[in-house]
Amino acid sequence: MSKIIGAQHEFHSGEYARDWSARFDPTPERVRLFDMMIAQLKADALVARHIVELGIGPGYLASRVLDALPDVTYEGVDFSQPMLELGASRLHANANRVRFTRADLVADRWDQLAERPVGAVVSTWALHDLGGEVNTAKVYRACKQVLPRGGIFLNGDFIKPDGAKFDYEPGRFPVKRHIEILSELGFQGVECLEVFETELDDPTPAQNYALIKAVG
Repeated sequence: MSKIIGAQHEFHSGEYARDWSARFDPTPERVRLFDMMIAQLKADALVARHIVELGIGPGYLASRVLDALPDVTYEGVDFSQPMLELGASRLHANANRVRFTRADLVADRWDQLAERPVGAVVSTWALHDLGGEVNTAKVYRACKQVLPRGGIFLNGDFIKPDGAKFDYEPGRFPVKRHIEILSELGFQGVECLEVFETELDDPTPAQNYALIKAVG
C-alpha cells in the first residue's frame, strides 16, 4: 500500500483540542505565512473593516491580525466548541472586537450567519479537513456569496504538491485545481502567492501548503 499523506483529528474532544493547541507551535515558515496574509490585508484597501476566519481554531492567526490591524473587527467560525473556547481565551484582550460563530462549514449556512459587510475571508490549515474538492468548492461558493465586490479571500492550506510521489488525502489537492474552482465561481485575480515547506521525497502531514488569493 502506498503512503497516504494526511491526518485525523478529533476536535470535538476538549482534551484533544487542548493537547493539539499546546503542541502546535507555529514554525518560522508558518509565521511567514501569517505575515504574508497580514501584508495582503494591509496592502489592499479593505472594502469593509470586518474579517471572517474559517476554522479559527485556537486563534493563532487571529491574534496576529488583530494586533496588526487595530481598526478591524473579527469573526471566527469553527465547528469545534472546544476550539472556540481556546480561541476566546487567547483573544480575551480583544474580546470587544471579536465574535465567535459555531458552524459546520459544509452543513451549516455560516455565510448567512456572518456579520455584514465583510472585507475579507481568511483561513489556514482548515479546509483540507472537509474531505475533498466537492466540499471545498461548496465553501468557496459561500465565500463568493459573503464577499462584496473587491472583498479579499486568502486561504493558506495543505495541498498535493506538483510532482508528488505519494498519495494524499482527498482534501489535499493541487494548487491548479484550487485556482480552477475559484475562477469558475467568478473570483477575480486568483493566484497562488507561494508554496511553503515543499517536500516530495519524505513529506509529513505538516508540510506542503500554499497561500492562495482571490478577489470577490
